[in-house]
Amino acid sequence: MPQDIPDHLIETPVLPEAERFSDPAAAVARLEALYHGSTAFLIEKFRDVMAVCDADRRYRAYYPEVRITTTTHAKVDSRLSFGHLAQPGTFAATITRPDLFRNYLRQQIALLIKNHGVDVQVGLSDTPIPVHFAVAGQDDMTVPQEGAGSFVLRDVFDVPDLATTNDDIVNGTYQVPDCGTLPLGPFSAQRVDYSLARLSHYTATDPEHFQNHVLFTNYQFYVAEFEGYARQMLADPDSGYTSFVATGNVEITAADQPLPATEKMPQMPTYHLKRADGSGITLVNIGVGPSNAKTATDHIAVLRPHAWIMVGHCAGLRSSQSLGDFVLAHAYLREDKVLDDDLPVWVPIPALAEIQIAMEDAVAAETQLRGYDLKRVMRTGTVASLDNRNWELRDQSGPVQRLSQSRAIALDMESATIAANGFRFRVPYGTLLCVSDKPLHGELKLPGMASDFYKTQVSRHLLIGIRAMERLREMPLERIHSRKLRSFDETAFL
Repeated sequence: MPQDIPDHLIETPVLPEAERFSDPAAAVARLEALYHGSTAFLIEKFRDVMAVCDADRRYRAYYPEVRITTTTHAKVDSRLSFGHLAQPGTFAATITRPDLFRNYLRQQIALLIKNHGVDVQVGLSDTPIPVHFAVAGQDDMTVPQEGAGSFVLRDVFDVPDLATTNDDIVNGTYQVPDCGTLPLGPFSAQRVDYSLARLSHYTATDPEHFQNHVLFTNYQFYVAEFEGYARQMLADPDSGYTSFVATGNVEITAADQPLPATEKMPQMPTYHLKRADGSGITLVNIGVGPSNAKTATDHIAVLRPHAWIMVGHCAGLRSSQSLGDFVLAHAYLREDKVLDDDLPVWVPIPALAEIQIAMEDAVAAETQLRGYDLKRVMRTGTVASLDNRNWELRDQSGPVQRLSQSRAIALDMESATIAANGFRFRVPYGTLLCVSDKPLHGELKLPGMASDFYKTQVSRHLLIGIRAMERLREMPLERIHSRKLRSFDETAFL
């Protein structure tokens, strides 16, 4: 919370008072005006202070908020998993980057107005905007580290407060304040700003480029495949894809445009095959391990994607499997440990029918196998995710017994993390893996062991993930965003 400072020593921008709106577009336009006014004020004052390296007062601006109050218990259409309030009361959400979330905000606000028949109120919240986030988009500005400047930064501007930047809402541990205002959205504005900054750092692409359908992989080969597919789509004027973005925010709009080599690869190289409405596909190479998987999904979740799917390599655990076989996860054995504090291991992570069907249909279309014949190249079952890449080097009796008891058919280090965080953040999720080794049967991931069948399947694998996403893109939002992912007292915003 803001520290107590005499009012005459705090300068704030002059912005419109709170106002009620029945038009979603007008409400979002006001959110944009308030946010722009607040950040423009902070940018101007930060430039002034840095120019003289001194200040005699504090400068503060606030995030805008959207607020709604309903007093009726009247039931709305419960088939929809979002867009309605769980109970009577006052609900509010602080908002950042309304320009980035314009379509999302219009959609969510429109549903509230329609379902409850009341206006929404748009005004300033009481949450200050940290100066770091206000100037984030200014290429010529850098906020100095604490102690690096000639003045104490936090005495003049508000800075990020991790004490109030958390996942209490999505984790179900949110404590209602004394005022009784309930959360309207899954994330606070400062939590969103934190993740937007982290995304730029980890992926070397701006949040504006992220698309609504996200593929994760743990294998660099898929990046080259994705670029090749993107160039094919850009060469087809009827594909609906408009551009391809690589690390460093390099964007091409024609199939034959060159992409310069990235001098310094980020931790999680990310690529975007874009459509004008944001319904394209983003590919994130998260590398190996559950920590990266959690980091990526923790931050991408604030963008509210419509689906994310893991398309990576795995160890096959059954003698009947071959290298190159596909594994469609319908359950997860979580031994990755990275989410245990946020989502207890006793919480089941269900398979989502819409995702499962889309992926199975995509496998069938690419392999030209149907029904019982599809079992030749794909198995459905439990995928186990561990946090130890070299688990085979330890005493195998314990792990192998657990894997057998769980009926696991494959093992990796990321899939359960991505699925569990999808469940936690209410983002539809799925997993389709490709068997790259069989450690229990002596087929290790070593050079020269890949068969022609394996190489062919790997080439198909990413395309199957893309086809699945294209099927999901055609699905109505109310169908893909399943009620299975919603809790008792859910936020109205998706």
